[in-house]
Amino acid sequence: MKRELEKYGLQLPAFSKIGGILANELSVDEAAVHAAVLAINEAVDRGVVAQTMETLHNPHAMLVGLREELAGAYQEVLHQAKLEKGSNARNRYPQVIPEGEDVYDWCLTQAEIQGNINKVNVRGALEEVDNALERQDVLVLHCALQDPALALRCLQRDNLELYLEQLSTDREEKALELGYLELLEQEEVQAGILTANRRDEKERAMLQAVGRINAAIRRGMPAETLEALMDPAAQLPDVHAPAAPLYQQQLALLQCQHPQGELAQEELFVAVEMLSAVALVNQALDARNPSWLWSSLVSPALGLSGVEDTNAQRYFDDLLQLKGQSRKAGAEFLSWNDIQDSVNSTNSSVQDENDRVHAVRLVNEALLQADPERTLAALLLLAPTLPDIALPTAPRYHSVLSRARRHKVQATEDNGAVLWWEEIQEGVCQANQDTVVARNMALGIAAINQAIKEGKASQTLRVLCNPDVALRGVVDACADTYQEQLAALMATKRPAGSVKPFWIRHKLLDGAEYYLNLQTLEGSWQCPRSGSFNTTHLSREEIQSVISRATAAHDRQRLWAASVSLVVRLQARLRGFLVRQQFVARRHVLQEQRPAALRIQACWRGYRQRRAYLERLHYLKSNTDAAIKIQAAVRMWQTRRKYQERLRYFRQNIKAVIKIQAFVRANKARGDYRMLVHTKSPPLSIVQRFIHLLEQSQHDFWEESEVLRLQEEVVKRIRASRQLESDLDLMDIKIGLLVKNRITLQEVVSHCKKLTKKNKEQLSEMMSMDKQKGLKSLSKEKRQKLEAYQHLFYLLQTQPVYLARLIFQMPQNKSTKFMESVIFTLYNYASNPREAYLLLQLFKVALQEEISSKVDHVHDILTGNATVIRLVVSFYRNTRGQNALRHILAGPVQEVLQDKTLGIRTDPVDIYKAWINQTESQSGHRSKLPYEVSPEQALSHPEVQRRLDISICNLLAITDKFVSAITSSVDKIPYGMRYMAKILRTSLVEKFPKAPAEEVDKIVGNLLYYRFMNPAVVAPDGFDIVDVSAGAALHPDQRRSLGCIAKVLQHAAAHKAFEGESSHLCRVNQYLEDTHNKFRRFISDACCVPEPEERFNMDEYSEMVAVAKPVIYITVGELINTHKLLLEHQDSIAPHRSDPLHELLEDLDELPTVQSLVGESVVSLGDSGVEQVLSQLSRTEISLTLTNKLMPVAGSEESDTRSLLLSTKQMLVDLIQAQPGDSLPEILWTPASEHEEAAHEHLVRRRALRDAQACAQLRRRGSLAANGQLSMEEKKRKVIRNLRRLESLGLLHSANQYQELVDELAKDIRNQRRHRQQRRRELLKLRQTLEGLDAKTLFYEEQIDYYNQYIKTCLDNLAASNKVSGKSKKLPSLHYTAAQLWEKGVLLEIQDLPPSQLKNVIFDIIPCEESGRFQVKAKFMGIDMECFQLHYQDLLQLQYEGVAVMKMFDKAKVNVNLLIFLLNKKFFKK
Repeated sequence: MKRELEKYGLQLPAFSKIGGILANELSVDEAAVHAAVLAINEAVDRGVVAQTMETLHNPHAMLVGLREELAGAYQEVLHQAKLEKGSNARNRYPQVIPEGEDVYDWCLTQAEIQGNINKVNVRGALEEVDNALERQDVLVLHCALQDPALALRCLQRDNLELYLEQLSTDREEKALELGYLELLEQEEVQAGILTANRRDEKERAMLQAVGRINAAIRRGMPAETLEALMDPAAQLPDVHAPAAPLYQQQLALLQCQHPQGELAQEELFVAVEMLSAVALVNQALDARNPSWLWSSLVSPALGLSGVEDTNAQRYFDDLLQLKGQSRKAGAEFLSWNDIQDSVNSTNSSVQDENDRVHAVRLVNEALLQADPERTLAALLLLAPTLPDIALPTAPRYHSVLSRARRHKVQATEDNGAVLWWEEIQEGVCQANQDTVVARNMALGIAAINQAIKEGKASQTLRVLCNPDVALRGVVDACADTYQEQLAALMATKRPAGSVKPFWIRHKLLDGAEYYLNLQTLEGSWQCPRSGSFNTTHLSREEIQSVISRATAAHDRQRLWAASVSLVVRLQARLRGFLVRQQFVARRHVLQEQRPAALRIQACWRGYRQRRAYLERLHYLKSNTDAAIKIQAAVRMWQTRRKYQERLRYFRQNIKAVIKIQAFVRANKARGDYRMLVHTKSPPLSIVQRFIHLLEQSQHDFWEESEVLRLQEEVVKRIRASRQLESDLDLMDIKIGLLVKNRITLQEVVSHCKKLTKKNKEQLSEMMSMDKQKGLKSLSKEKRQKLEAYQHLFYLLQTQPVYLARLIFQMPQNKSTKFMESVIFTLYNYASNPREAYLLLQLFKVALQEEISSKVDHVHDILTGNATVIRLVVSFYRNTRGQNALRHILAGPVQEVLQDKTLGIRTDPVDIYKAWINQTESQSGHRSKLPYEVSPEQALSHPEVQRRLDISICNLLAITDKFVSAITSSVDKIPYGMRYMAKILRTSLVEKFPKAPAEEVDKIVGNLLYYRFMNPAVVAPDGFDIVDVSAGAALHPDQRRSLGCIAKVLQHAAAHKAFEGESSHLCRVNQYLEDTHNKFRRFISDACCVPEPEERFNMDEYSEMVAVAKPVIYITVGELINTHKLLLEHQDSIAPHRSDPLHELLEDLDELPTVQSLVGESVVSLGDSGVEQVLSQLSRTEISLTLTNKLMPVAGSEESDTRSLLLSTKQMLVDLIQAQPGDSLPEILWTPASEHEEAAHEHLVRRRALRDAQACAQLRRRGSLAANGQLSMEEKKRKVIRNLRRLESLGLLHSANQYQELVDELAKDIRNQRRHRQQRRRELLKLRQTLEGLDAKTLFYEEQIDYYNQYIKTCLDNLAASNKVSGKSKKLPSLHYTAAQLWEKGVLLEIQDLPPSQLKNVIFDIIPCEESGRFQVKAKFMGIDMECFQLHYQDLLQLQYEGVAVMKMFDKAKVNVNLLIFLLNKKFFKK
């Protein structure tokens, strides 16, 4: 180190540690590095730039990136860094001994020198970049960005312009932000480069997308064009898929019009934005939505002009009509031009209508003023819509319109009636027509007068026939007569003066006058100013008169000429008479000579026939061979025709033939099936015909899966319904407390909201567990835990002895809750035959266990409230038994409720009081009889006795209807209730054989009537026997009547007479005796039920051949509680250590937590939050697919035989379906053909495909599936081996060709049919159950609505009271010492604190923001000790439950009632 330092003229420092390493431990190379670094530090201290650069270039310093042009910057930066390091060292070691000091505490290390050099290099590079940005020089910027000191990534030469633009923008933004120019940092330069690169990529992607759009438009495929337009890279507005043809059509048109034939992105953007707006307009029209259309029309993207909001509906109607017209023309969409044209047209139409309304108003005003000129002026305003307005016709317009208005006034009886636009238009047209008709008529009359003057008859006739003149009766033949008579009439006319006027006047039919100038042929409705008219001119009436006379004379002449034909007909009739007379004479002659004529004719016909016969006979004899051949051909033709006719007949009646054949086949099939069902040993051919019924079809799998789904739904609905019922009961209590003013209204509202929320959550979507977490997560450990629980619950479900023992190991209140929450869930509430069967087995075992161990006397069942009896009744009365009760009791109960006159009172005192009240209310005077009397005193009054007799008669009459309904409805009682009654009867008889049968029947009757039916009679509204709306209740008189009926029925069932205090009802005892006999017969019939094995079609093989695996739905809390109970009582319920229950519990290991089963963590929550979350998680439901771990061992002969027989039957089913035969040996020993092999393979593949499609719960068991995959020969060999083994066991005999196995297959077919029928009934029953649960839920929802309405009323009343009292102020807190509370009696004691110290304890009761919640703080000698949250509702609940003392802070005991009193007094002002 010394030598290396001497090379640079430096001395070794006095201290020996350099950089924390001993100098004598350094190698030569390391020493050289350190020497070079120290030389650099010395040069930096001297401040000579050249010397500093020389030391920096020393190779031993191992410095890189040195630049000569930055030498000054290096010197400055390094000097500043060394000063800072020295200053830091002095501050850090103010009194360090030089010998223990490190030189690098004051000098820069090699890394620090290199770091400062790099910093200077980066700074220089950034300045170059800034200079390039200042000069806007792309090439200089490129060189600056490539500087290695910056180490920039992703530089692309093609993006230099973008780099310049982006970095310039970033530089300007930074300057604006800081207020002065500042270099961009290295990271900011890198970010700008990356941003520019992304812009370039987006630009390129946009250009490519635009190219694809143009290509798609040229190809003319709307779908491709739409897909290209939807590409986000194109940066276009949103497009609408239904309008794809519109985009294609319009964009193709724009593309064709474009000079380059390519649309740019900006052009596409504008076009697509406008077309999308047009598409929205079309969609609004298709949807017939006016509001949508209006929002689309005013959209800026559409760019329509002249759109007015007052015309919105008109736009919609006109565009909708235009849309329909364009669609008929083949155009699916309206274009922008179509929409704009329609808007303009609508605006023009609306303006025209407004102008028209104004003109119509002016016309009506002119008509009222009788001013024709003003009427004309108003009509001229309507000239655009009435183009035929003529000035000369003005008087006629006024006349016609005035007449029309008068008629309207008369018709409507309204003096203010005005003419509408249509009526004015009609009047103007009528006036114009009248003008034309009058002018034409006047001109025609003038022409007639001119023709008469000229004297030409033909000319006169032509003008007379002019239709404009409308002359009647003109006949061509009278032309000369017309001319002659008209000329004579005209000659009689003389002019009135010397000057001959040119005006003539014509009077029309409506009384109006029309004037015509003969000189100018000008017509007018106004009288000429001269007032003189031409008198030589014939009028229309004069001409018509002449024509009528001439035509009448001509008609008379023609009448005589028409009589000639009549004379001719008369002559013809006379000639006919003469001819008929001659014919009758000739016929008379012929009738007289008829016999002779007939004989002559007969002789002639006979001669001709004989001659023809002889000629035919001779001809046939000469052609005998030909005749035979013809006869054969004819016979063949006849036979063929008959066959064709028969064949055609069959074809015409092919449906009838098919029906007959189907009937025959069906009859044969029914016969075969009867033989299969009723014959003890059906032949193999019969079994083979129906063997396919053992196959599980797709429909069977669907029904099984549907049953599983409905069972799951029923279980969840039952659970939700029970929870909802429990919450509603709690709500009843809280509202009751509210009525008693024991809790606040806000607490009831809070619970009601919680109830509504819970109701919605449970009924809309049941809580389900995330299958990726907790017990169902995909891990080996969780899978083993899940399988262990499935094995455990399978054992508990199928072996009822464990649960039966567990029930009696727990207290009665816990066993009831355990049964209702866990056991009913374990058996899915008996939702299918298997679970119903197993639940009955549990009830049976438990009842037998209870009777054998806990019943010492026959009447203990009645007095001891047996646990199993209570659970059985609760289960069957609250599920499907509720419908049974409704069917049994609904009729008589409804009759009692509907009879308003029925009043049953059996208490003499009640009857007496009712009589007194009635007397006083009718008379208006106080009764002299005493109000309080004894029953004997009441019965001493005849009126009371009379009313009692009437009540008893009514009671017996209505009770008899109840008895009839009950005793006749044995079949309606749930099977489980009847079977448990049978087990109860049998068990009691076995344990108490000497007990009288009548006593046993009383106990069974107590079960069937008193426990099962009696509550429904007393409270029918509580058991859904009758429909009661929410908030409604039975009348007290109705409840009293039902109670009396139930009392009589109870006495009759128990064979108990009325005596003692009820001696006044002794006349009913005979009725009770008779009714009891009916009840005994009813009980005997109810106990006559088949065993569950027969009822549910269950046997020892049912579990092995079942298609679906059992599934239960249980909450996590129930699962953990069951596990805990089993662990606590396992020695009692399974006393032997070899019991399989111990093995399954060992597999489960220790009791899990809720978090481990659900897979949720609650570590981060507080104590109250943890409890709430755990409570919520414990209600999470999981499904367990139950499987049996304890399979039969191989050494078990019975189980081995069962499995052997089952597999043999399964393989035989496949063989019999694929290969026919008369016996089993024939099928087994006959080789299968290729066709049979193919049929078997098809059967196996179809079954495998069906199994693959089925869910895991419906798949076949592994062993059966493995046997099913064997080939036919392998199956035959295995079946033969199995048959020999079964024969050796004595189960089969080859002598009868294994007929026992055929009988087993026939039995399986019959059972399969029963199973399918049972499954269909089960589906129907499950659907009915769901409907019932829906109705029950609806009833609960109505109750919730009723509660909400009640609470709303209370809130309204509270709000009204608050308005009166004004705004409530914040309640002050209370400060009491413990001694004060002790004196008030609120505080009883504080544990471990003597009474003398109570004065040092202070309690602060602080009300919280939430109503009814308080915070209690405890201080001891002024020191805060603890804080306690006090809920007013909890105090009321404790008071309701009768709890008088509670603990606070786990030390202080307080009086609950006095604490409530204190809070009421101080905070609630009660």
